Amino acid sequence: MDIGHIEAIALRSLAGAAPHPVAYAEAVPAHGLRGDLHADPLSPRQVLIADAGAYRDLALAPHALRENLLVNIDTARLHSGTILQFGTDVRLRLMFQCEACGRLDAIRPGLARAVGGRRGMLARVLAGGVLRPGDRVRDLGRLLPAWSDDWRLRVRQVLDAMPPGAVIEYKHLAHLAGVATTYCRAFPRMLKGLGPGYAAKAVSAQAAPDRPRWRGAGLFDDAAPASGPAPARLPAP
Repeated sequence: MDIGHIEAIALRSLAGAAPHPVAYAEAVPAHGLRGDLHADPLSPRQVLIADAGAYRDLALAPHALRENLLVNIDTARLHSGTILQFGTDVRLRLMFQCEACGRLDAIRPGLARAVGGRRGMLARVLAGGVLRPGDRVRDLGRLLPAWSDDWRLRVRQVLDAMPPGAVIEYKHLAHLAGVATTYCRAFPRMLKGLGPGYAAKAVSAQAAPDRPRWRGAGLFDDAAPASGPAPARLPAP
């Protein structure tokens, strides 16, 4: 079912840099958008999809939400586990709503509160290809496991997926759960609240290496890209 189209595309190549508009972007399966800061095989935050309506309603400056794909779709109504098809080739797995963090307040005081749940939806690339403004967006349905919008529940989801006998460093746990490393300070107390089995699964980087350390291999394997030839590599936009 068609639900909208891409209005604009932007990439960020460096941390702290503003997004820059591009005429097209290449989506790479299980990796993200080629040349973008957030392209990472083990990240649930490869692509940020934002609603053009939020820009109009809140009178936002261009790229204020730092999105990759600007669409004419109410992203607050999208659901984790849904697969969206863009154009004829690209398929994205919707992961969770992007939180309106305090960084938005540096753009305009009070912006994080004003944006609320309209920051956008984060996604991973399942099937690659070229994305262009004007590409139609189709909702293929909720075909994959959902991830929670609550970061605490995502941390638990990651821990539940760990191989038996392994541990994970706090910084990798934060990365896989899609939160900043500053959240690591909250992990010890939070994990104790989940129970002794959880507290023993995560350690600091300085802990003695008495057990194998897991960095997320296989975590997203239930979202393998569709079979078929790999898309041709394009020059950087």
